[in-house]
Amino acid sequence: MRFAFFGDIVGRSGREGLAEHLPGLRRDLSLEFVVVNAENAAAGFGITESTARELFDAGADCLTLGNHAWDQKEAMTYIVREPRLIRPLNYPAFAQAPGRGAQLFDTQGGKRVLVVNLMGRVYMDPLDDPFAAVDAELEAAPLGAVADAVIIDIHAEVTSEKMAMGHFCDGRASLVVGTHTHVPTADAQILPGGTAYQTDAGACCDYDSVIGNQKEEPLRRFTTRISGGRYKPAEGPATVCGVYVETDDKTGLATRVEPIRIGGRLARQVPVP
Repeated sequence: MRFAFFGDIVGRSGREGLAEHLPGLRRDLSLEFVVVNAENAAAGFGITESTARELFDAGADCLTLGNHAWDQKEAMTYIVREPRLIRPLNYPAFAQAPGRGAQLFDTQGGKRVLVVNLMGRVYMDPLDDPFAAVDAELEAAPLGAVADAVIIDIHAEVTSEKMAMGHFCDGRASLVVGTHTHVPTADAQILPGGTAYQTDAGACCDYDSVIGNQKEEPLRRFTTRISGGRYKPAEGPATVCGVYVETDDKTGLATRVEPIRIGGRLARQVPVP
């Protein structure tokens, strides 16, 4: 199976970049499934129904979220109506978070893909244990038996927590990939048990920026410690960053993983079909 995961969409630039490049990537790489992290899609903070539709129209099959999941209040009702939109799985039960944190999808080719969205706890919102949450999900829909592929988005701040999640899921997932820090890492690899891994997929954003935001406000805060207003997404051409994975049809484990970087300021890096 061939699929791709794309990192955090930041504002209009990220949405337009995905719309420009994803149709060609789906065609050229024969992608059977595409997951996109969309928690910064609406002006850099959260997601709305209209921004989600743009990403689905561009070719996304599933959208994951993160710590900005509820910044746009309409997301709390939209996620109930839209099964292709998922939020972090490890919200505490008493929070009664709307929507779902994992979803099993059927592809047009008849394969089943489990997508799990997790949020880390180090320097992040204090949610429940993501390791226990994903363990239960992988037991319920095991790779190679219930699911033909398992894709796990670990939305976390620190590299160690993301790496630990990769090894925890090794042999039970097709891909574990990090989001949230917006910078693509250079460690795409297949772990010993057969799970593809990359610490951070990067973002789909204008990289003439500070992690996708216009430079002036972050620089002001770092140099003066005084806020001058809200962060705003940078508006130049986006680099679309993601991860491409091929799996064994029998086991669902990875046989190939490569980064994707296309457009904008970063060096062009696209897998050869």
